[in-house]
Amino acid sequence: MKIGEFARQLGVSTDTLRYYEKHGLLTPSSRSDVGYRFYSENDHKQMAFILRAKNVGFSLAEIKELLQIKFHKDQHSCHEVKEMTLQKRDLVAQRIAELTRFYDSLSLLADKCCGGEEPAENCSILTTLEDIDGLTQ
Repeated sequence: MKIGEFARQLGVSTDTLRYYEKHGLLTPSSRSDVGYRFYSENDHKQMAFILRAKNVGFSLAEIKELLQIKFHKDQHSCHEVKEMTLQKRDLVAQRIAELTRFYDSLSLLADKCCGGEEPAENCSILTTLEDIDGLTQ
């Protein structure tokens, strides 16, 4: 099938498919004499794999590595894939902790402010941000 139909079936844009091709994640099965890309059922399976990996948080570089393992399963172990997954999970946990700290700090700032219509000359949020120790109390 041509790129437009392939993209519609996957729910992505043709630009997305070209982007993945440019980064070596997807290669059309064939091209016509005038350069039209044609995709097969195997290409569809590969692109679905890429999209699922992306949806669980793997980067393009990590997806490329996963594809290499997938294509050469006999040269890799489940341990390698699990380690990649655990590293990604741990990174997500770190990001969640960081976002939680941001949330808590922003909540503290918001709680200090009356939110009134008076001029911001005495705004407690601005005052707290000026005082580096204000957020750690």
